Amino acid sequence: MARKAKRDRTIEQQLAHGPVDLPFLALVLLLTAIGLIMVLSASYASAMYNLDPAVNTGGDPYHYFKRQFLFAVLGIGALFVMSRIDYQQLRWLSVFALGGSIVLLILVFTPLGRSAGDSDVRRWINLFGIRFQPSEVAKVGIILYFAARLSKRDSQMGPPKKWNRRTLVGRMGERLERIGLLELVPYVVILAVVLALLYKEPHMSGMILITVAAASVLFASGIGLHWFVAGGTLMVGALAFLITQTKYMTARINSWLDPLSDLSGDGYQLWQSQIAIGSGGLLGVGLGNSRQKYLFLPEEHNDCIFAIVCEELGMVGACVVMALFALLIIRGYWLAIHARDRFGTLLIVGIVTLLAAQTFLNIGVATGAIPTTGISLPFFSYGGTALAIQLAEMGIVLSVSRQIAAPKAE
Repeated sequence: MARKAKRDRTIEQQLAHGPVDLPFLALVLLLTAIGLIMVLSASYASAMYNLDPAVNTGGDPYHYFKRQFLFAVLGIGALFVMSRIDYQQLRWLSVFALGGSIVLLILVFTPLGRSAGDSDVRRWINLFGIRFQPSEVAKVGIILYFAARLSKRDSQMGPPKKWNRRTLVGRMGERLERIGLLELVPYVVILAVVLALLYKEPHMSGMILITVAAASVLFASGIGLHWFVAGGTLMVGALAFLITQTKYMTARINSWLDPLSDLSGDGYQLWQSQIAIGSGGLLGVGLGNSRQKYLFLPEEHNDCIFAIVCEELGMVGACVVMALFALLIIRGYWLAIHARDRFGTLLIVGIVTLLAAQTFLNIGVATGAIPTTGISLPFFSYGGTALAIQLAEMGIVLSVSRQIAAPKAE
């Protein structure tokens, strides 16, 4: 018996240090490299003219690129560290990840919180000289916790609870348990707390992404489809209510429907983004030759960097970039299907779905297909901590891929 246990532990150790999935790793590194090149090209002018009052570039045209490159190196280091860690260790760390992310979201409303320029929107905190959005950490925390809990769903459900059918509460409890509502209550409560904190910032794009990530993990775990129909209907209704009751969101919707009606306000960014995309044509104006980045297109190295990609690399270059993202997402889901256990599957589904949603929404905003949401493009948009966290997430996926040769387990 002891010999068998020792042999099993040896096999576990060998699998935990197996080869990573090279196609997935190559796609991540390639997208990161292209993203760094585009940050250098897109941010050159705004850094040189020091346009952002919250950032002192000192007139250095390479300011944003150097910071992004530094965090890319740190992020790639985090990727390889995470890929070497047995992802099973993330089960017990998931509680601390979720709790820590909630604490960070609360700190936004303390003196540590920071706003964007003169805006009343507070989405950042400054810890030890590092400025970042706690919502980036919350995305990971939600995925880890939901995946860890739901991976043990079948073993933790146990026999149905015995309710006293003579009382109204007992009959209602039995009914709610039968339809699966009681099982969802802890996840709904946790998600509601995180979303409420994001709403107070306000951070609508963060709310959308966290909801999508949480829903993907719940769906992959086998939660009934009818709950997603009901939840989706509720979310659409809540979103419609928030849009009508939140002034800045209402303005964004109106400017999206008719950007020419507000070219001095919210419609300006969308209009300039579309000009950049149209100027690129089929083959683009050439890498580094964008005209819109010269003080015309706001957030050219951040939320609107895809418009610069289209302008400089043309439709062909933009399609290549989108194809690389598509291959990465498809490969990620392939790894999820072939993961060793349910925990690995749920981890990859949550991370890859988050990546897919963020990519789709950013490109949709840049092209005017959907209203402005303020969502960045993974691996491309400027933001050091966000890039480092994204690369660390890719490291988790690679950690799961190391054990893909193992037999399926719960």
